[in-house]
Amino acid sequence: MTHITPVILSGGSGTRLWPLSTDASPKQFLPLASPRTMFADTLARTADADRFGPALIIGAERHAALMEAELAQPGFEDARIILEPSARNTAPAIALAALAAGGGDAIMLVMPSDHVIGDLPAFLAAVDTALPAAEAGWLVTFGITPTGPETGFGYIRMGDDLGDAAGVRKVERFIEKPPRDKAEAMLAEGSHAWNAGIFLMRADRYLAELAAHAPEMDRAARASLESVDLSARYIRPDADQFAACPSDSIDYAVMERARQVAIVPVACGWSDVGSWDALAEIGTRDGDGNTQSGHIVLLDSRNTHVHADGITVTASGIEDLIIVANGSHVMILPKGRSQDVKKIVAALQAGDKA
Repeated sequence: MTHITPVILSGGSGTRLWPLSTDASPKQFLPLASPRTMFADTLARTADADRFGPALIIGAERHAALMEAELAQPGFEDARIILEPSARNTAPAIALAALAAGGGDAIMLVMPSDHVIGDLPAFLAAVDTALPAAEAGWLVTFGITPTGPETGFGYIRMGDDLGDAAGVRKVERFIEKPPRDKAEAMLAEGSHAWNAGIFLMRADRYLAELAAHAPEMDRAARASLESVDLSARYIRPDADQFAACPSDSIDYAVMERARQVAIVPVACGWSDVGSWDALAEIGTRDGDGNTQSGHIVLLDSRNTHVHADGITVTASGIEDLIIVANGSHVMILPKGRSQDVKKIVAALQAGDKA
């Protein structure tokens, strides 16, 4: 069996789940969806030594101790950590991983460290389905079977079946986050999936497409690793060389431009946990539709999500709210408005600077 190199992206700051998630301790290092951290849950998906080789982790220097603590669990002693000297988005980060993987025909499974996958067997079956296409040179993405007309995700329109790889389809086009009416139309039409940002591909094929479509990015990533020991536990790209790298996502820099792009649709209980609303959706509901974590007393309340760290939260007669108490901060907002967290954080930061 081909050994797949897990590439785990851990550079996010997770501010959409403030005040629990902060730049110093972002959401991937928090136990939000299970008793383990989201990072640990992501690592656990790659625990099958018959299927996966040692992992490559990509993250920020300021989170090195957090990543090292997660990798202390048995089975991940051979993992390597690429410490980005600056944040340049996912396309350059994956370029660093492809080079660290040897740049040859190594198969990389690229995954964010802060997503939930509730049905691991279904996900691993999709990886197995995608493997022959990836080995043949296709850049394969995984499309999540939509459960509703979500407007917070990008979509992928799936084309014809890939003739020599059962269960794999060609990507017809990528679609930006749509308005609700367009999302509803795509679901009614079928042949559309949510873009999960998870990929299976050969390292050399990714680098070839990057060189063709984003040559400055390819050159800067290579230059940043020229005199770096790629076998070391910590891989530190040259800061000045990497700073010259254009910042762009893998979708814009490569996937939307390459020709051999394929998709495996999968229903695996996926969530990007991109907001407090999303976290509430994956929680266990009580008889009144409430989800809660911590020491909480709710009376005559419905469809409310409450998270309490270190203090007791009590409420009565409320409905459709999100309440988060963490440290010295308490946040209350209506369900459906959790994207306002970014505005709240910006307002606080502006106040601190005033």
